Amino acid sequence: MNDAGKIGDEVAVLEDRLPAGCHHGLIVRRGYTLRLTDVEGGANLGLLLFNFDDRTERYNMADTLKAQHVCRLTAGNVLYSDMGRVMMSITRDDCGWHDAICGTTDAGMIEDQYGALDFQVARNEYRRNGRDGLLVELGRFGLSRRDLVANVNFFSKVVPAEDGALEFVTGHSAPDSTVDLRAELDCLVIMSSAPHPLSPARTYPTGAVDLSVRWTGPAGPEDPCRFACPENGRGFENTEAWFAQSAGGPRP
Repeated sequence: MNDAGKIGDEVAVLEDRLPAGCHHGLIVRRGYTLRLTDVEGGANLGLLLFNFDDRTERYNMADTLKAQHVCRLTAGNVLYSDMGRVMMSITRDDCGWHDAICGTTDAGMIEDQYGALDFQVARNEYRRNGRDGLLVELGRFGLSRRDLVANVNFFSKVVPAEDGALEFVTGHSAPDSTVDLRAELDCLVIMSSAPHPLSPARTYPTGAVDLSVRWTGPAGPEDPCRFACPENGRGFENTEAWFAQSAGGPRP
């Protein structure tokens, strides 16, 4: 386990289970930590973030990776917005590697790999894809296709092969693996547990992801994520300035 800070013993204000292939959206306020748990191992959890108070601001994959000089995410890393603010911090991580590059699946990819099985035939057991699931949740909060950007894939690892092609690492996430995401802004969190686009599996997954939210407080002045690199220090300053705006602006 890699810890950059630990979740407290406070009672969870939310506990839920997201079955494989499903989607969900929720609001995680500043200072609360969202814990994701891969129940059976081998799950994939695609995630997007938006500033709940100004949804034109959203998670930015390119800025997140280049600011921290990484190609994957783990404890100590943060998720940046396109405005240079820290949206969430990864304070705890059992896996050590989460894919931030490969995006999500669409309906054609799922049908090609797993076969056609639609709602009319299978009802709630039909084979969902990541893109449509994310779009459904975006629509619930007044967002649309233009707001669908590159997502993080928690619990999935992808590495380059000798020829430069990206390869999915099977069995990377063990049962009960967890990752903690502490909100530094008031965040709208959009999720899909559809399969990773590079997964070689021929059987549609069945494993669930558990969700829990607890109060842990925002990052303090000595927080490890703040000092992971100089860029993160500036990112936290930008985030804190958001809450220091004049009356009528967002409040912590």
